[in-house]
Amino acid sequence: MIQAIIDEATIQRLRAMINGVQRIAITCHKSPDGDALGSTLALCHVLRRLGKEADVVTPDMAPRALEFIPGVRDIIVFTKHEARARRVLADAQLIFCLDYNSLHRIDRLGELIEPLTTRRVLIDHHLDPEDAFDLSISFPEASSTCELVFRVLMQMGLLRLMDRHAASCLYVGLLTDTGGFAYSCDNPELYEILASIMRRHIDRVALYNKAMNTFSADSMRLQGYAINEKMQLFPEHGASLITLDKAELERFNYNRGDTETLVNKPLAIPGIYWSVFLREDADRIKVSCRSQGDFSVSDICARYFNGGGHENAAGGEFNGSIDEAVQVFYQVLADLFPDIHPQQQPTTNDNNEEQ
Repeated sequence: MIQAIIDEATIQRLRAMINGVQRIAITCHKSPDGDALGSTLALCHVLRRLGKEADVVTPDMAPRALEFIPGVRDIIVFTKHEARARRVLADAQLIFCLDYNSLHRIDRLGELIEPLTTRRVLIDHHLDPEDAFDLSISFPEASSTCELVFRVLMQMGLLRLMDRHAASCLYVGLLTDTGGFAYSCDNPELYEILASIMRRHIDRVALYNKAMNTFSADSMRLQGYAINEKMQLFPEHGASLITLDKAELERFNYNRGDTETLVNKPLAIPGIYWSVFLREDADRIKVSCRSQGDFSVSDICARYFNGGGHENAAGGEFNGSIDEAVQVFYQVLADLFPDIHPQQQPTTNDNNEEQ
C-alpha cells in the first residue's frame, strides 16, 4: 500500500491552484537529467489530458542520450527559442518548479521567473529548498522528483490520466536517479510505485537499455580513457578520483550525458566504497560523488563543493581550476582520515604511472 505522505491541506491547495488556471509552465534545472526531464514531461502530459495548456520550459538542451523520452522534442528550450520561452513564462498563470530547490539552478530562467507575480509550485527532493515558492512539496528522503510527481498525481486522484507515455517518463526518472535501482531506493513503496507504472504497459526493457546501456562510440572511448588513464585509487581511504579537463573532453567530442555513469564505475572495485568525478565545464568544475553503504557523499558535497544530494549519490560545483578542485579532494581525504598521512601517494590502476 502506497502511503499518502503529502498532507491533505497541501493537496487541496494544489488542486485549487490547478483548477483555477488554464495556462501552466513547467520548469526544471539547467543541464536536465533523466529525473528532471521525466518529472516535467510526465506532469505536462497529465495536465494536458486534464484539459490544461501546459508547456515544459528548460534552461538548455536535453542531453542527446535522453532524446528518447516521450515528449522531449516538444520542450521549449530557452537557449534555442528564447522569445517563445519568455512568452510562455509571461503568459503562464501557474509555474511548476521541478527537481530544483533554488531559482539560481535554472540559470537565466530564474531571472525571468523571480520578478513575476505568477504563483510557483515546488516539487523536489533536494535538501534545503529556498523560500521562493508559493507552495512547496519537498521530500529529500524521496528517491527522485519522479517519485514525488507520482505521489502528487495519486493523492490528487489523477493516476487515471497517466497513460503509457507519462508512465514511461516517470520510469526513466526513477531509473536514472537511483542508478538503475542501486541507491536511494530502500523504501519498499518505491517498488509499489514501479509496479503501478509498469501496469501502464511501458516497454521496460527498451527504456532501460536506452537509459542505462546505450552509449555513442565517442562516449565509450571517453569513458575507457577516463578509467584507463585518469582513474586514481586510494585504497586506504576506500576512495577513487577521476578528473577530465576541457581539452580531454574535446578530444572525444564530448556531449552532455557522455559521462553520466562514469562516477559509478570505480565502485565495482573491491575495497572502493566512494567515488569522486571532477569534470571541467565552461566556467566551473562539475562534481559528482557516489558511495556504498552508510558512507555519506552528500555531506562531502555540501561542505566542500557547494552542493548536496542523497547519502549515496550527490553532486556540487567548484568555482576554480580543476587542479584546485583536486586539492580540495585531498583536503577531504585529510579531514576524513586524519590518521592516514595526507602526503601518501595514491594508487592508480596497474597499467599507468601515477597521475
